[in-house]
Amino acid sequence: MAPTKYVYDLSEGSMAMKPLLGGKGAGIAEMNRLGVPVPDAFTVTTEASVAVMNANGQWPEGLSDQIESALQRLEERTGKQLGSATNPLLVSVRSGAVMSMPGMMDTILNLGISDESVDAVAALAGNERFAWDCYRRFISMYGEVVEGIESHVYENALTELKAARGVETDTDLTAEDLKGLVETFKKLSNEALGGAWASDPHEQLIRAVNAVFRSWLNPRAEVYRRANNISRDLGTAVNVQQMVFGNRGDTSATGVCFSRNPATGAKELYGEFLVNAQGEDVVAGIRTPRPLAEMEAVLPDAFHQLLDTMKTLELHQKDMQDMEFTVEDSKLYMLQTRNGKRTAAAAVKMAVDMVDEGLITKDEAILRIEPGALDALLHPGIDPNSTAQPITKGLPASPGAAVGGLSFSADDAAAKGGRGEKVILCRYETTPDDIHGVMVSQGVLTAHGGMTSHAAVVARGMGITCVAGATSIKIDFIDKNVTIDGVVYQEGDVLTLNGSTGEVFAGALPLVPAKVDDDFQTVVGWADQIRRLRVRANAENFEDASKARELGAEGIGLCRTEHMFMVADRLPAVRRMILSESEAERAEVLDEILPMQQADFEQIFTAMKGLPVTVRLLDPPLHEFLPNLVEQSLLVQKLELTGAPQADIDRETALLAQVKRLHEQNPMLGTRGCRLGLLWPGIPEMQTRAIIRAALAVLKREGETAGIEIMVPLVALKAELVDQRDIVERTVQEEFAAAGQSLPYAIGTMIELPRAAVVGDQIAEVADFFSFGTNDLTQTTMGISRDDAENGFLQAYVDREILPRNPFESIDVDGVGGVVRLGVNNGRKTKSDLKCGVCGEHGGDPDSIELFHQIGLDYVSCSPFRVPIARLAAARAQLLDS
Repeated sequence: MAPTKYVYDLSEGSMAMKPLLGGKGAGIAEMNRLGVPVPDAFTVTTEASVAVMNANGQWPEGLSDQIESALQRLEERTGKQLGSATNPLLVSVRSGAVMSMPGMMDTILNLGISDESVDAVAALAGNERFAWDCYRRFISMYGEVVEGIESHVYENALTELKAARGVETDTDLTAEDLKGLVETFKKLSNEALGGAWASDPHEQLIRAVNAVFRSWLNPRAEVYRRANNISRDLGTAVNVQQMVFGNRGDTSATGVCFSRNPATGAKELYGEFLVNAQGEDVVAGIRTPRPLAEMEAVLPDAFHQLLDTMKTLELHQKDMQDMEFTVEDSKLYMLQTRNGKRTAAAAVKMAVDMVDEGLITKDEAILRIEPGALDALLHPGIDPNSTAQPITKGLPASPGAAVGGLSFSADDAAAKGGRGEKVILCRYETTPDDIHGVMVSQGVLTAHGGMTSHAAVVARGMGITCVAGATSIKIDFIDKNVTIDGVVYQEGDVLTLNGSTGEVFAGALPLVPAKVDDDFQTVVGWADQIRRLRVRANAENFEDASKARELGAEGIGLCRTEHMFMVADRLPAVRRMILSESEAERAEVLDEILPMQQADFEQIFTAMKGLPVTVRLLDPPLHEFLPNLVEQSLLVQKLELTGAPQADIDRETALLAQVKRLHEQNPMLGTRGCRLGLLWPGIPEMQTRAIIRAALAVLKREGETAGIEIMVPLVALKAELVDQRDIVERTVQEEFAAAGQSLPYAIGTMIELPRAAVVGDQIAEVADFFSFGTNDLTQTTMGISRDDAENGFLQAYVDREILPRNPFESIDVDGVGGVVRLGVNNGRKTKSDLKCGVCGEHGGDPDSIELFHQIGLDYVSCSPFRVPIARLAAARAQLLDS
């Protein structure tokens, strides 16, 4: 069996080999094939990196020998030799991951320069200062990257030398200055390493390659991979490339350029360069670079050759290119090309422009835009030019950016918001009682709760920025302040929230507005022509429903009726219903609530007339509408100790008794959903009357109404749905008889328990549709409490790659996804045309949508502001499946 080939010469590669050679290696190989001037090189493959990683740092047999052989071939092609005292070869050693990870891994430049070769470098270049500049750069980069010496060791020495010479920049130092700096660097390096500095260039090369392998696992690379869903198993390639020098004087330069503006998408010159510098000077911000347009006056021939090369590479790759270049003695060399990172606005504009230019097709344009990136266009965002550092981080529960003064109670937030003040509501966790404060806040910050907590769900539905589960913050509600990383922020102090990343900043950061323009509408219009999956929205009021329709929703897939009960003027009636002592008293209160529900439904059906609306009957346990057990106990105790009026004590004591009676150890699996409807049948009956009366009223007033779908939650047994369906159908027929008019309607169930999926064939006998509630289905399938997990062990599971992602953000494909697939298949055994959808927040996650498309669901439903994302993701899923 032939040994694994771990090393490829430049001429052996191409862009098609990107998974093996990495982005950088494949890019330079492709440029070489096109005749673009590229310094000679060889690439160590990603397979080598993965093999080393899986063997805990042990190199596979033959890797060192293959690198040495490739080096010999490079020496033959260049006529130079690594370590030579007469004609030395200097190389760069650079990472090159398959997926672009700019700045996340390590680079070493000028490897091969040494005490033995520095004079030859100077002689061949005719520039002594250049040679010693290369040498000092190599020592600092090699020392930091390979040997792990702290960067400040070298930075401090350089700063002290410039101060001693009275100069501002590195370029003002003379050759003698740099020669002395090299000696200082060598002395500092040997002190840091105990005299163990490796001086043989061949040994340095092997150690440098190994350092790049290691950098694949460094903390910043790990964080970047998690944030961008890049698999650790891809590994990184290592590129060993002949050095070309932008620091040989005023006819040399280095720079970075893009074939289009990566911030706006405009087809215009974009980039920076530095004369007499090496590449790291530009990307590391060591010196302030100059706009690329100024290069024409300094190096006109190289500038025009660069423009031609940029055009050639974009036409060949059919995408905006991010390129690095060096000019050595007026000759241009390209060091890298890759598809450039871009803002969401730029991605959309480039896609439309490139289709108009005939460069790509509409299908290619759809596949090129990351659906999740559209979030940035639908909400205000933090100015990308801001350099502020976050003071803490929580979960990115609702996207966008918000700036406001701190408020620690819903009442205070409501009062200030009502006066037009910008408020950030800071709570341990929000409750239904807080809704009036949430509604007028710019953003919500909570210490507890997860991505699908009350705060997160409500904020997303309203388009309000939310950072949830920031567990490091300490809130003092008595003194009205919050402590973050040792700093106390008082009520009214201004914070900035980034709900797209979960970051929190002190002070008011500059924001950029939401941007939904003609290009955006064009792209999602193309998506609608392609996709099979329908897209609905989760909404429970007129505003959300209207916004959802505006953003392209094709109905409402989840109308949570409990959110209607959370409004401040409704809660007293709801609590009276819960505290009722008799059925007659409860019925009386339900009659009071019915017109409130009907009015809500009329607004929603008006906004969605002509489209389906799935109304979920009351789902949460009733204790959620009552005060917290501990807080109510403390209130009663306080009233007793302070000698409050007996009437007040009696009232609050009675409420405490009812809270205790309804308290459950595990309410998520307790008396809720259809179980509540079985015990208190007046609730589903009242809600059904409100739904039908509202639908008939809108039909009479508008001539058209919404398509009515009534959904029974938390069904595990066919008999449960039979019971609740009987109540709903009987009530519907009573209302039709009373009105002398009827309309189409459907009755289905929410599949959020594994048993319901297992017996889906039985449940489908009495269900007109299935809607998978994947938030709760994830909890019940995986056996984890959402809020406890997201504030506890779940992040550790993701960090240690026990789970690839948070399963409440992106569906657990094999487990929860398998249960969804089982439920669909079983249900359609009974009814082949059974309509199946998903209404959890996974309905707005692009990766989850791809799975739902594969399973064969009919629609997904998500928060209104994620509707365009879902439309684009559904189109991508269709294209990837064809």
